[in-house]
Amino acid sequence: MSSRHHRVLSLAVAVLDGNGRVEAEYSSLFNPGCDPGPVHIHRLTPERLRGAPTFDIALPHLHELLADRTLVAHNAVFDHGFLVEEARRESASLPTTHRLCTVALARRLQLDVPNVKLATLAQHWRIPQYAAHDAVDDVRTLTEVFRRSLDLAATLDLQLPVVACGTSTRAYPDKVTRVPCPWTDPGRYDPNTGLVQGTKVVITGPTAVPRPELARRLADAGLDVMNALSGKTGLLVANGGAPNSRKLQGAREKGIPTVDEATVLYLAERVRPGRPKSVPVVEVLPAPTKARESNQASVGPWTGRRVLVLGGDHAEAAAVRSRIVQLGASCAINLTAGVTHVLLLEGGQPDARLRKAQDRELPILENHHLDNVSGSHGAVAADRPSDEDSVTQQAVAPKILSPGAVMDIPTDITEFTVNVAWSADKDVNPRDVDVVAFELGADTKVPTDEEFVFYNQPTSPDGAVRLSIDGDREQGIAIDLTAVDSEIERITVGAAIVGETFGDVGALSVTVDTADITLATAVLDAATTERSMIIVEVYRRNGAWRLRALGQGYDDGLAEFAVRHGVEIDD
Repeated sequence: MSSRHHRVLSLAVAVLDGNGRVEAEYSSLFNPGCDPGPVHIHRLTPERLRGAPTFDIALPHLHELLADRTLVAHNAVFDHGFLVEEARRESASLPTTHRLCTVALARRLQLDVPNVKLATLAQHWRIPQYAAHDAVDDVRTLTEVFRRSLDLAATLDLQLPVVACGTSTRAYPDKVTRVPCPWTDPGRYDPNTGLVQGTKVVITGPTAVPRPELARRLADAGLDVMNALSGKTGLLVANGGAPNSRKLQGAREKGIPTVDEATVLYLAERVRPGRPKSVPVVEVLPAPTKARESNQASVGPWTGRRVLVLGGDHAEAAAVRSRIVQLGASCAINLTAGVTHVLLLEGGQPDARLRKAQDRELPILENHHLDNVSGSHGAVAADRPSDEDSVTQQAVAPKILSPGAVMDIPTDITEFTVNVAWSADKDVNPRDVDVVAFELGADTKVPTDEEFVFYNQPTSPDGAVRLSIDGDREQGIAIDLTAVDSEIERITVGAAIVGETFGDVGALSVTVDTADITLATAVLDAATTERSMIIVEVYRRNGAWRLRALGQGYDDGLAEFAVRHGVEIDD
């Protein structure tokens, strides 16, 4: 759902003091003046909303309740985006400067749960839910989940995933934020018929209205505002006297119509209705005739363990983590609720996490344990600490991938997220890491700059790839395989760091998650002096999709990393 196009029907807020006690509450239904959408989920029928106030009545309450506080929500970027857009419709703003996403917090804690849905977390913590998808009950449930999560994070000495709500201040690349367009592409602008919703519009050169605001106005009218020119562009906006940019040259070569700013705003006010995008048809491919070994769950004498390595230099820790994976275990980069064992290398004794692990009565292993492994799987599973609070577990263990390993994506799974996390040590400031993605054609280059997904362009043109997760030490790339354009052969997920190297960041934890389960996990140690890295690739092979874990680093920064994948950096 898009905050730019869809509306808020209900809202509930609980204000907590420093001890987690509720000191103020607010809730209301709202009449959006339009179809309320999926009634079967939220049960808010037009009859129930008839007579309810409009959202503007909530703004004074929100200003009072949110001022000088951190907004906490389950998938916070989603909720915050809707509140911001509702306020913008009233020419208002919100006082929120920071937010905390409880999805990111749950992932950081690594609870023993198959997924991080609110209902699953409520079950894990034995919190009753009375009316799921009801705003009041969801806030009550989330308050209890949040309290317990805070207590656990404190015992593990994990930093909370608080992020700033403001837009990025980075100068590169200076592009308008792409808004997914709900209308099909009607083709080139024809002055004889007028501008149609869904037309792909590109802006170049100076504008009287600031470019982000101009782009917002055009997107609100139903136009698909893009940053890069391509053969699919329907209209270029350029004022008289604009520099002879590559976009202007390309428009002339491709015969793309060009109008000035005043004309496009006039046309936008009189835009013709477009045709809504239909629900994509999911083509279920036949299962491979022979199961590949790479898709089997990792099995070994340490199967079921999650091991945290403390101490050692970069090379030694990386080698040890590789050996741990060979033994069938997964690796952790933080002391979390999911850690079952700690492996202590030289220099790890002063690490504050060692004392925390001892307090939790976790087994402390040393290097020689790697070479003295029993062949009996059951013998080593017996010393795994039990989690009395865990009431749900994933039925099928995720595949543990080493760098270079490949797995088939099951044909019945079309949507998943590649989640990337790094150290949440309280003694280390958050690293300035950007997780990005490229949709690549057969030439391993992006067809246009629009297929580069990053913080200032969070969604690909086909809507198949988008940024997700809202934490200061974790980010994700959500992928919908049913929406990938036919010309795209490969989706590369990578990361870049500003001002430091990945040797400073340390190991990256990668999980491939559906809404219900974790398909695969990996810990990547490859980068040392590098400032950018390819994390995983999702690619087509013989009509099916596969995933490869990489960890291949480069000395490039973000701009050079983008250029390496065919992105052109200009105006």
